[in-house]
Amino acid sequence: MGKPPPSDTTSIEALIEIMAALRAPEGGCPWDLEQTFETIAPYTIEEAYEVADAIHEGDRTALKDELGDLLFQVVYHARMAEEAGHFAFADVVKSISDKMLRRHPHVFGEAEIESAGAQTRNWEALKAQERAKAGKARSLLDDVPRALPALTRAAKLTGRVARVGFDWQSADKVYDKLEEELGEVREAAASGDKAALKDELGDVLFVAANLCRKYGVDPEAALAGTNRKFAARFAYMERAAAKAGQRLEDLSLEDMDALWEAAKAEGLK
Repeated sequence: MGKPPPSDTTSIEALIEIMAALRAPEGGCPWDLEQTFETIAPYTIEEAYEVADAIHEGDRTALKDELGDLLFQVVYHARMAEEAGHFAFADVVKSISDKMLRRHPHVFGEAEIESAGAQTRNWEALKAQERAKAGKARSLLDDVPRALPALTRAAKLTGRVARVGFDWQSADKVYDKLEEELGEVREAAASGDKAALKDELGDVLFVAANLCRKYGVDPEAALAGTNRKFAARFAYMERAAAKAGQRLEDLSLEDMDALWEAAKAEGLK
């Protein structure tokens, strides 16, 4: 006999109850019982990306669903932590609530902040104080998460060191560095040294992420937009070729370039 479902599914308590039932040793879900923090982490990351995708598409119904999926990930991790005796969902809520109160003294205290930029600087200063108080982060970069997408982490690493003045003075200097790194890519490619080529291509991407930061552009979002644009234009090429009774693989590169330019003319993004 299965466990009866909660009568009210609009409360966070109902979701916590559902999660507990899924992980119950007796009568729980076999798949859920096998999961660990490590196996669930990829799903957590995936759900965050699906939230971002729903926002990009402007689909508010999908956003509602994806936010629910992301919330479920938080409940999932909290449940496993509670089972291990570490903390419970209420502790997670208290942790973030206390942090928001602590980091917004201009809202919940007497401090004054004149702009969003000043708030960002104050936020980072408060984070640094918290790290020092906790005895964490021996290096300025220690708490930049290693699990971040590489482009995002590159921008965060360079943004972090810029706070202590280790930064190019202008975007023009980054262009110069980018040209230098591209030259080193050509040299590595000509040498046939695959390890050196990988290293130099990484340097190019790192500098490109730095250039994005200089202009206030999220490199991950920029590349994601280009990926979407490329996929939309290529799909247009496939449709156009099929409409003409052709297959892309049978076309010349010149013909495919013409279809690509037509896709661009359609304004596909």
